[in-house]
Amino acid sequence: MPSSRHLQQSAAPTPEAVRVDKWLWAARFYKTRSLATQAIDAGHVRVNGQRSKPARELHRGDLVHITRGSLEIEFKVEALSAVRGPAPVARTLYAETEESIARRAAAAELRRLAPVAAPHGGRPTKRDRRRIEQFRGDD
Repeated sequence: MPSSRHLQQSAAPTPEAVRVDKWLWAARFYKTRSLATQAIDAGHVRVNGQRSKPARELHRGDLVHITRGSLEIEFKVEALSAVRGPAPVARTLYAETEESIARRAAAAELRRLAPVAAPHGGRPTKRDRRRIEQFRGDD
């Protein structure tokens, strides 16, 4: 039998608009609202092709573009929520575009095929130091 808390949450009306920072936090793109706000202020989040502010209202059907380093995600807002819930519920709040999925798959393939740099061995040994000195001509 569902608890009264779950009944109250499901009976609550869905909002018509939600702040961008709240929605990004609720959709689990950022761990905290302050991290979402910092990303928005830094210009890493665009809504419908335009830079956004944290307090901008987000509506169903809006196209959101997030840049995190070399990772770029573009998705359409499917549902609105101002509360952070479980990850499976958060996944239903958006739908990633086909182009974004293809770009991420191509980037993942490039990373997989990229050569791995040899790890640095740390501090040179006495033998390495002698070889370096010999190479430089330091006698």
